[in-house]
This record gives sequence, structure tokens and C-alpha cells, in this order.
Amino acid sequence: MPNLLLVEDDSNLGSLLQEYLIDKGYPTDLATDGQRGWQCFVDNKYDLCIFDVMMPKKDGFSLAKEVRMSGRDVPIIFLTAKSMKEDTMQGFRAGADDYVTKPFDREELLLRIEAILRRYKKQPDAQDETNVFQVGQFTFDYSHQQLKAGDKSTRLTSKESELLRLFCQNLNQPISRSFALKTIWGNDSYFNARSMDVYITKLRKYLKEDQSIQIMNLHGEGFKLMVG
Repeated sequence: MPNLLLVEDDSNLGSLLQEYLIDKGYPTDLATDGQRGWQCFVDNKYDLCIFDVMMPKKDGFSLAKEVRMSGRDVPIIFLTAKSMKEDTMQGFRAGADDYVTKPFDREELLLRIEAILRRYKKQPDAQDETNVFQVGQFTFDYSHQQLKAGDKSTRLTSKESELLRLFCQNLNQPISRSFALKTIWGNDSYFNARSMDVYITKLRKYLKEDQSIQIMNLHGEGFKLMVG
């Protein structure tokens, strides 16, 4: 079964969640502050992380950034008492895959965990030639989540890879927001839409070195990856 890391400074909530997840078949380690959470992450291998936002020693956003900088592609869910748009956006910029506002239903959290794990478990066929795309001066290898241009290589996250692959499969063709969200995130909720916007911004940053490439916003419709 997938191993989970739960970092929650509320010991009562943390213990209850840990017990619940273990009971549902998910081995779960619990850390009570961000610093201990980071040490657990360094010392062990996890398939998904659940981080509280407001924690002593290291907040959840800082912890998530360190996880992303480690190069290990692990999905992250934030637990927070805050529901403001700015906090949500900050969470997605820090690398969140989902965002759950307290108080929440444990079954809902479990469903979100299972949905994310299903997406991350999708493994492409390494022999499938359609997993390698030429985009302007870039070569995108979906199987290995690599974007290359000359001697420079960028490792993409799973979400970035899935989104770029969808664009490449529909090169110079419009893609609706709803279609992209349902294909990659499973639904077109507000929070998923904000998450997708963050990842599109990241893809634009990666691709900006080739001025012939543009990810266009189509007002009221969606997006289009243009080359040339």
C-alpha cells in the first residue's frame, strides 16, 4: 500500500487522522511540526504527503517548497483553517495537488487521497512513441517527465507533464478549460481551476526561451499551444 506522511501540529487531530488512515489500509507516519516532517521526508520514501499550513518551526508552505526542491515527485495535500483565495493560490504555488479546509470530513479527505494516488499511478508505455514530442526547439519526453532543449534539461512534475502532453496532443488546437480539468484533475472545480492556472504559468516559464512557442488564453474558451 502507498505510504503517507502526515504533518499536523494538533496532536489530537493528527493522531485521529493517522489512526483513521492506517485503519483504511494506508501506512501513515505522523510528525507534529514542519521541521520533524522534513526529517521524516528525508529519511523515508512516501507516496503522498499531507501538510497542515500553520505549524511551528516550519510552516506547510515552506515544507512543501523544500519537498519540491528535493526533486522527488510526491503529491501534496494541504490542510488549513484558512479559505481565503490568496492562501489557496499560495498553496498551489508551493506545489499543492489539493487543498482541504478545516473542518473537513475524513471520508472526503480519503477520497481525495485515493483520487490523487490513482492519477500518479498512471504509468505510460515506455515503448509508445507518442510519449515523445517535439515542441519548437524543445523535446518533451512524457515517460520520463523531461523537457530538453540543447544541453538543458528540466524535470517536470506529474501535473506539468500531463498538462504539457495534453497540449502537445492538441498542438495549435483549442482546448477547453473544462476538458483539461476533467482529463487531468478529474473535475472542473474552482480550486482545481486555480491549480491549473498555476501550472500553466510554470509551463510558460519553461518554454519562454523559444519565442516561437506560446500558450494562448482563449477568452471564454480555454487555451491553445501555438508553435510558429
